[in-house]
Amino acid sequence: MSRSYERYLDEILIPAETLQARIAELGRQISDDYRDTKNLHLICVLKGGVMFLADLTRHIDVPHSIDFMAISSYGAGVRESSGRVRIEMDLSHDIAGKNVLIVEDIVDSGHTLDYIISLLSTRQPASISVCALLSKPSRRQVPITLDYVGFEIPDKFVFGYGLDLDELFRNLPFVGVCKPGVQIGDDCA
Repeated sequence: MSRSYERYLDEILIPAETLQARIAELGRQISDDYRDTKNLHLICVLKGGVMFLADLTRHIDVPHSIDFMAISSYGAGVRESSGRVRIEMDLSHDIAGKNVLIVEDIVDSGHTLDYIISLLSTRQPASISVCALLSKPSRRQVPITLDYVGFEIPDKFVFGYGLDLDELFRNLPFVGVCKPGVQIGDDCA
């Protein structure tokens, strides 16, 4: 793997092995909680959640379906949510009567997730739960219930394992902290 990310990396916050171990635990917990439930439907919030979903779904041993939504509250090159949420891609399947589990990469202010939950609630699912890989409780502006959390992290800008740094480095197997004030240049693309 190219190490072009190193100039932007302040520290590895969550190593690959730690991530994978926790995701396996989450998969077992979700499987136990939904063991006697039908119609489990995972909704991955793109783009950041796709790596998490891919690994998580392998550890959920109860029947389930998956779908995807693309939501945006960040602009290109912006490292803080604007608070304005828009749907870029909606679900391809009806969720009425299904037990929905939203799979999210990170919950920061809570605005995006609050919007998603409100929207999906109007579609008459049997239930809605949330599984977030990362949570930044110190940044929360909207009270959100997270049913499953991989890791609570400090208020630092992170990238890797699905989370981007200006649309790059989602492929890293770990979650790293970006050096403060570092900007991506054309030389790393």
